[in-house]
Amino acid sequence: RPTHVIHLAAMVGGLFKNIRSNLDFWRTNIHINDNVLHSAHEMGVEKVVSCLSTCIFPDKTTYPIDETMIHNGPPHSSNFGYSYAKRMIDIQNRGYSEQHGRRFTAVIPTNVFGPHDNFNIEDGHVLPGLIHKVHLAKQSGSALTVWGTGKPRRQFIYSLDLARLFLWVLREYDEVEPIILSVGEEDEVSIREAAEAVAEAMDFRGELLFDPSKADGQFKKTASNAKLRRYLPGFQFTPFRKAVKETCAWFDANYADARK
Repeated sequence: RPTHVIHLAAMVGGLFKNIRSNLDFWRTNIHINDNVLHSAHEMGVEKVVSCLSTCIFPDKTTYPIDETMIHNGPPHSSNFGYSYAKRMIDIQNRGYSEQHGRRFTAVIPTNVFGPHDNFNIEDGHVLPGLIHKVHLAKQSGSALTVWGTGKPRRQFIYSLDLARLFLWVLREYDEVEPIILSVGEEDEVSIREAAEAVAEAMDFRGELLFDPSKADGQFKKTASNAKLRRYLPGFQFTPFRKAVKETCAWFDANYADARK
C-alpha cells in the first residue's frame, strides 16, 4: 500500500535503438504507463511522479523549449514511438486529476548520466556510450571514433542531482503540469565537447575522430529551467566535468558489471 510512487519504469535506449524499434517503444511504454498509473489510482496512492524526456518535444519548435510546448507538434521522426508514449503520461495525469482528484505529475529531465548507467555502446545513451568507447580505445591504443558529426548540442544532468530534485518534486511540487529538471541553457555542450570531457577524465591521449555517415539525431533540444529556478533559485548542480570524472571513475572501478 504505497502512498507515494516514483515511476521510472520504461523501455529506453539511444538514438539507433529508437530508429530500429519505434513500434516496440510505443507499445511497451504505453502498457507500462497505463499499468503503473492505473494501479496507483486503484491502490489510492497519494502522489505519483513519472519521468518524461526532452526528446518528446516537437521537432520543429522555437528555443528554449518549456513545459507548455510538449504537445505543439510532432516529435523527431527518429524516436516518435517513445515520444508519443511518454507524452500520453501527461494526458493521463490530467485525466486522473480532473476525474479522480489524484496528485499525479511528471518531470522532464534533460540527458541523464551517472554511475550505474547503461554503458552499452549499441543501445545506451550518448555519454555512457562514449565512456565505454574511450575505455576500449585506450585499452587497444586505437583512435576514438564518435558516431555523427559531434555538432549536436545537449544539456546533461548528473543522476545524483536528478535524484535530489526527484525527492523535492515528490515532497513539495504540487502542480499536475510537468516541470523540466535541467541545468541552464548556458550549460549546453556539443557532443564533441562531451567526448573531449570523457577523454580528459579517462586520460585518453589518442586521436578523436567523427563518423558523419552515422545519424546525428535531433540537432538540439535546448530546455528552459526557468520554472525550476522559480521554485529553487539556489539549487547547485554538479559541474559537468566533475560529474563526468566521477562517472568515469565509477565505470573503471565497476567495469565487469558496467560493460554488461
